[in-house]
Amino acid sequence: MHAALITGKETVELVEFDEPTPANEGVVVDISLCGICGTDIHAWQSGSPYNPAICGHEWVGLVSAAGHEVTSVFEGDRVLVAVPPACGTCAPCRAGHTAVCDTVFAHATGRHPSAPAHGGFAPSIAVAADRVLGVAAEISDTEAAQIEPLTVTLHAIRRAAPRPGDVAVVQGAGPIGLLTSQLAKLSGAGSTIVVEPNEARRQLALDLGADHAVGPDDAAEFVMTETGGLGADIVYECAGVPSTIQTAVNLTRRQGRMCLIGLASGTAEINPAIWLVKEVTVTTALAYTHEEFAMAQSLVADGRVQLDPLHSRTVGLTDLNDAIGDLSSGAGDMKILVDPRLS
Repeated sequence: MHAALITGKETVELVEFDEPTPANEGVVVDISLCGICGTDIHAWQSGSPYNPAICGHEWVGLVSAAGHEVTSVFEGDRVLVAVPPACGTCAPCRAGHTAVCDTVFAHATGRHPSAPAHGGFAPSIAVAADRVLGVAAEISDTEAAQIEPLTVTLHAIRRAAPRPGDVAVVQGAGPIGLLTSQLAKLSGAGSTIVVEPNEARRQLALDLGADHAVGPDDAAEFVMTETGGLGADIVYECAGVPSTIQTAVNLTRRQGRMCLIGLASGTAEINPAIWLVKEVTVTTALAYTHEEFAMAQSLVADGRVQLDPLHSRTVGLTDLNDAIGDLSSGAGDMKILVDPRLS
């Protein structure tokens, strides 16, 4: 069996692996679709060492085999990848901080001892059974392959929810930004302003419910006008660009809030005086909890969040390198899914 791995700068290779078999408490899943994440794009752009277990971590598929101790799922079940429940035994859990369980974080980053040797850019994968969740019948495979990024944004919104009537700015209209904009509106924001250089992505943000969408050059003036000179109540930084971290704080009002979601490659230069004078509250958000995957599914199943408009196209494993290159340009595709069954 061949799995696609990012092995260097702008390099994807098909690497041969043995056919997976389930551990006693594990399952094998035949993958139907796997999304390309921003972390995959960053790894491809930089060539930095990249954990192979998370090279493709947004997948849905069918359970093809289960270990003899598994009772939570069965062969033939349609499942998506998640993180397990909090372990209850690590130091954060024992202190009551189950939302930052060390075991969950190890699974999310591919560093747990049971992590697979490759990610979801493969025909099948063996994982622990407590890392998969059944997919609701109302959710299509295309939607299920995008539940993971939706869960990322749900975690961020739960960490820094807009207050009723807030003016919320979302920097970046990639998949994470578009999902954040939808959730901010659902969570009570009075007005959502998406900042994005690409005109097509700005239009998509409006189609998905954003109140306004502007280019970066116009953002500061627009936000000040929209807020009567105050600035935004909360800014969600989803662009993942070092320079936009300071820009996010620039757009907030005094005693406003900024939530950092996008992962920028490299260091960022900030102006501490502005942060200090504004008394800005900064929250960061990374990954998610087991429970948030179920919450994210419910948002899609009942139509409150739209995922299908984000899906640009589907490719096979042999086209993965070109697909990541296209996404890296930021000019065309929004969300590309990979179907390992395609030639």
